[in-house]
Parts: sequence; C-alpha cells; structure tokens
Amino acid sequence: MQTIDSCEYIWEAGVGFAQSPPLNYIHDLNRTELLRLLLTCFSEAMYLPPSSDNTILNPWVSFFCSTENRHALPLFTSLVNVVCAYDPVGYGIPYNHLLFSDYREQLVEQAVQILIVTLEHDGGGLAHRPPSPSSMEDQDSVGPDNLFVNYLSRIHREEDYDFVLKGLARLLVNPLMQTYLPNSTKKIQFHQELLVLFWKLCDFNKKFLFFVLKSSDVLDILVPILFYLNDARADQSRVGLMHIGVFILLLLSGERNFGVRLNKPYSVHVPMDIPVFTGTHADLLIVVFHKIITSGHQRLQPLFDCLLTIVVNVSPYLKSLSMVAANKLLHLLEAFSTNWFLFSASQNHHLVFFLLEAFNNIIQYQFDGNCNLVYAIIRKRNLFHQLANLPSDPSSIQKALLRKRKSPDAITGISRTSSQETVSMEGSRPAVPAEPGTLKTSLVAIPAIDKLTEKSQVSEDGTMISVLKMEHSHASHHTPQAVHSPQADHTPQAVHSAIVAASDTESVSGRDNEDVFYTEAEMERRRMSSTSSTISCTSQSHWAPTPDWVLSWKCKLPLQTIMRLLQVLVPQVEKICIDKGLTDESEILKFLQHGTLVGLLPVPHPILIRKYQANAGTAMWFRTYMWGVVYLRNVDPPIWYDTDVRLFEIQKM
Repeated sequence: MQTIDSCEYIWEAGVGFAQSPPLNYIHDLNRTELLRLLLTCFSEAMYLPPSSDNTILNPWVSFFCSTENRHALPLFTSLVNVVCAYDPVGYGIPYNHLLFSDYREQLVEQAVQILIVTLEHDGGGLAHRPPSPSSMEDQDSVGPDNLFVNYLSRIHREEDYDFVLKGLARLLVNPLMQTYLPNSTKKIQFHQELLVLFWKLCDFNKKFLFFVLKSSDVLDILVPILFYLNDARADQSRVGLMHIGVFILLLLSGERNFGVRLNKPYSVHVPMDIPVFTGTHADLLIVVFHKIITSGHQRLQPLFDCLLTIVVNVSPYLKSLSMVAANKLLHLLEAFSTNWFLFSASQNHHLVFFLLEAFNNIIQYQFDGNCNLVYAIIRKRNLFHQLANLPSDPSSIQKALLRKRKSPDAITGISRTSSQETVSMEGSRPAVPAEPGTLKTSLVAIPAIDKLTEKSQVSEDGTMISVLKMEHSHASHHTPQAVHSPQADHTPQAVHSAIVAASDTESVSGRDNEDVFYTEAEMERRRMSSTSSTISCTSQSHWAPTPDWVLSWKCKLPLQTIMRLLQVLVPQVEKICIDKGLTDESEILKFLQHGTLVGLLPVPHPILIRKYQANAGTAMWFRTYMWGVVYLRNVDPPIWYDTDVRLFEIQKM
C-alpha cells in the first residue's frame, strides 16, 4: 500500500485529472459503503449541543483532511469529480433508470455528503472567521489546516470552474426537467447537499464566485433555486431548503454582475405555479419572492428581510421590469404599509424602507426602461401619500392594533384578497404542505439582517467602499433607547439620506448576542408569546408601539424621490388622459416611456449594497442545517435513528 501512488487511481476525470476510468459497479458499491462508514465516524458533531464554541474537533475528520493523510488530494479530487461528472439522465433513453440499476447515484450522494461535512470542519480556525486583510494574506501563504478547504480554495483553472459549475447546474436542474412521458427521467434527491456545496465553493473560492457571475451561467443556478423556493414555500419540513436558497441569492446579490445578469430575457419557462409573464430573470425573481411572502407558511417571516434585501441589492441594475413584476412590488408595499402591520411589531417598518429604497434605485438609475414600474407607482400613489401622512397619535395606533387582533394573519390576509393573481404556468403544480408523519430537523435562529450583511457604497468606478465608518458617526444617534425618545427625531441631516434610511433597518431587538442559539421550536414559542415578530429577542419586556417610536422612523422614510416623481408626472398623465380621452393603458405607457425626469429629481443617492457577512450565527445555522440534511438522507439504513442526537431536534410533522 505504501508504494501505491493513489493519484493514479482517482475515480473520475475532471478537476486535475484527465483520464476517465471505466465504470465498475463493484468498485462503486464498495466506495459507497466505505464513504457511509466514514460519514458515521465523522458524525460526532450531531451529539454536541448547538454552540459557537468550535474547539471540539472530530479526530476522524481532522486526520482525513490533514497532511497526515497522504491520500487527501486524490480523495478530494475523486469526490469532487464524481459529483460534478455525474449525469443522471445517462444516455438520454426514456425510462432507462427503470431498466438499469444506477450504482453511481448512491456513490455521488455519499460523496457530496462527505464533501460538505469535511468542508465544514474548521481544522485551523480560519474557515468561519471574518477575513481581515492580514488574515487573508496569511491564508494565501499558508492555507487553512483543513486540506479540503485548502484544495477547494486553490482551484483556479477556468476549465475546472466550467466543469464544476456545469456539473452542479446539470444536477440542480434535474428535478425540473419535464418530458412528455411522465417519470421518464431519473429525479435525484440530493439537491440540498448540492446547494451547500455550491455555497462552500463561493465562500472559500472567490475566483469561482466571480467566474460564476461573469457570464449568464449564473442563471443556470438561479432558476433551479427559485424553483425549489417556490415549490417548498408551503412545506414546513423544508424550511431549511428555503433558507439555504435565500442565503445563496443574498450572497450573489452582493455582486454587481448578478444584478446585470438578471436582465437576460427569461425564456425557459420551467413550470411553476406563478403568474404567466413575459420578461426577464429579474421578473421571475420578483414574482417568486412575492409568492413566497404572500402564500408561504408563517415560519418564513424571518426571511422577509433577506428577500427584500436581495431585491434592493439588484434594483439599481434592473433595466426593464414587466408589468406583472411591477404590480407585485407595489402589492408588497400595500401589504406592508398598512397601519396595523406597521404597528404590530418593532421591526415591520424595515420592510417598507427596503421597498422604498428599491423604488428609488430604479427611478434614479434605470428610469428610462421602467415605464411599467413608474405607471404602477402612479396608479398606487395613494400608498405613498398615506405613508407620508402616517398617523402617530395613540388613538390611531390603538385602532390599528385592534384591527390586527381581529385579523391575525397579517400578510397573507391582505394578499389573498387584494392580489390580482393570473393563471399559473401550464404543467405547474401548487406548493403543498408536508405530508403527515414527515420527519424534519430543527434549526437555530438566523441572525438579524444587519448581522447577516455589511453595507457597502458603490463608487463611480464601480468599486465598493464600506460605510461602516459613516455609520459609526450615526450610531450614537441611533441606539435601541433612542427609538422611544423624542430626541430620535433630531438625527443630524448631514448624514446622507440614503445612509440614514439604511441605518433605520438596523436591528433594535436585542439580537446582538450571536452566541445564544435557539431552536426553531423555541423561536416559535417566543414569537407566539409576544406581539413582536422579533426572532430571538432576549428581552422579556412586552413591546408596544408609542407615538415617539413611530415618529422616530417616519421622519426618515425615503419618500422625496417618489413624491417628486408623482408631483411632476401625475398632472401630465391626467392632462393627457383628459385632452386625448385616453383610457388605454398602452398609450399612457408609451408617454411614460418617452418621458424624462432629468434635472427634476433630487441628486441621485449613492447605491448601497448589503453584502453577506459570515458570522458565528450563520456558521452555527449552516452546521445544524447540514447535519440535519445528512441525518434525514440516511434513514435507510437508519444510521443515527433513535440515538441521543443533541445538535437538533427530530420532529414529526
């Protein structure tokens, strides 16, 4: 054994290896069993409670990913190549999976699980530490102790990136493939593990992330993610899948190229139960997000901030929204800006701030091509006037809360009555809840959006500058105590309005302690016991809206740009309608299309991007989610069933 060069026995061609060995199902079966055994040895983390203290390292994983294992490189290469080279469709023969046993699929599934577990292992403490310039230099010169992370971060050839990206996209899109013959193609079931692997690739190898974003290939990842999000929105057993999908989109949206790529026309038309539309991938993203918010289950409410942050991040680059997408955005504003929703939780007004920021970005930077959105804003102008005149007196607040008690289903209650749904795509099936008896694993709470992201300002040359320093000067005027005091109204106007508006989406909920981890069940109990929708509020005091609190954020609503647009365009549109007797929408759109607001709007605000920022809270979430997926994907045979698992709770729906 000592004389064997294991690099000659890599299992599949691909990254760093050109020869493709002949398939041998006996070898595949043996490899699968060995990987399953290794996975069992690696699973010590399941028996430790959720904690940010990551000092306990599994000796099996440590050895497997260290220099002591002289086969580490060929093993890593074999695992990556086996996963990315796998084609479940095979030779393209319908029903071929019913005629032949596919031993390779079992191997691929075990391989991707071993990969994500080893990449999660923080051998040298660098994996989840927010990178500083000096630490990044150290990492470049030495590399992390975990050789698998090291190897992953050092993949650099474009042909290797292309092989990995195309392989992952092929597997992620597999469950979406439709044919005229039902069940004629094999459907893989390990898409959650693939999403975690894609996340790890983007996280550890920034050059891979930039490769993904530099071409339209990123859309081959986007479309299946949106399909999974839309399909899982009503199923509480798949809430983890919803989170990982949203986290990936949040990561991608922090890069300008992602917003630019979304302008590509959407012509694939994967069957989803969303309204039929003609438009771009940006329209698809907005329509799916609207569907998640208005018809997803209540456990998804903590994701609303993330969903709207993604929309804000891409909004400055969206050249032409369809009428369907424009109406969906205005409908969300209508739902989120009602008095009873704004006053029912301490963080709800943040959602309005995000939407207004997205509208401002499009108006200031992409006005010319967005006549549909401008028209939708004009039609719904009362929403903006109502926000500007939001009542803050005690009697109005109490009246709004009384309505909340009569209609507790806040978002979905509004949306299902006032959203104009059109016919869904042909061949789609509605999202359905989990079947009774379905197993699920609990997750820890995700951090607030201001802990998940770091704000950067886009400069004229396209580079990003952190706005942390600007915010520190503002922070002294924006403390949790300030929201209850009249002094909160007197924020210095020298701070740019865009920064002020963004700062108002900071958490004031006491979620700063990232080392306190709650399971979803605990989160739900806490949420039900308080009027606030705050996810992991550590304060036991009963929150109640006050006039001072309303005034503290009402005065910062970024309405100036939209109000100026309405002031200029509404009289013009009304005059044209009267003079020409217009009732046809298309004529008004044509007028808006050729209109201009140059010199009439306020000076364009700086573009603010909220980039995903790794922290202890998200690291813990990923660990519990990943092991939960591994647990549920290995119930036959039941490796860990009925053992003393402590990392998460196993729950039956």
